[in-house]
Amino acid sequence: MMLARTMVRDATAGVAIAETPEDLTAFLKPGCAAAIWRRQPAPGFQNWIDTLDPTRLPQGRIILRPHAVTMAVTELCDIAKTPAGPEREQLVGDIGALADIFAGLIQASYLRLRLQPVTSNTCRKFHIDAITARLVCTYRGQGTQYGISSAGQDPTRIFSVATGAPILLRGTRWPATPATGLLHRSPPIEGTGETRLVLVLDAVDRMEDAI
Repeated sequence: MMLARTMVRDATAGVAIAETPEDLTAFLKPGCAAAIWRRQPAPGFQNWIDTLDPTRLPQGRIILRPHAVTMAVTELCDIAKTPAGPEREQLVGDIGALADIFAGLIQASYLRLRLQPVTSNTCRKFHIDAITARLVCTYRGQGTQYGISSAGQDPTRIFSVATGAPILLRGTRWPATPATGLLHRSPPIEGTGETRLVLVLDAVDRMEDAI
């Protein structure tokens, strides 16, 4: 579905830019707060998802084994009556592939999956999540915004992740120190009429820890 193109550093300190999935291993290196897989959605897929009736966008929250993600997303598409076809298969396949890549990299036994259409200013404040690690991919609409905080203030330079490009983010439970100061937020879209479709995957070591 996605057209992927040696890993470089972003203008933002601590953010690695990956050209291939293998380059995402930079996320595990000291001083790396985030990694972005720079890729572009296939034009046909993007047009399909951008023009899809928002009520047909799949949504749900579930904790599961990584290998079960593809089946779960298929069921979410069935519930939402997402139209069958190659584009739907691409969406389901890509989410399953991202789950495998992320879980393999982080060595997560379980993943907390959230697939959500967004129309409001949810998570509009810059923050760092109380998790170990998270993957976010915006399939429709504006991507995640991020920047470096100075003295606890909001970032003065704000960057945006491209639509369809996954970003891996460390949370407060990541064992490495010191903190890099990298914060992120959802782009404020309330009142614009925009509907985003956002995938979030959180690493979960034990099922009981997630309850």
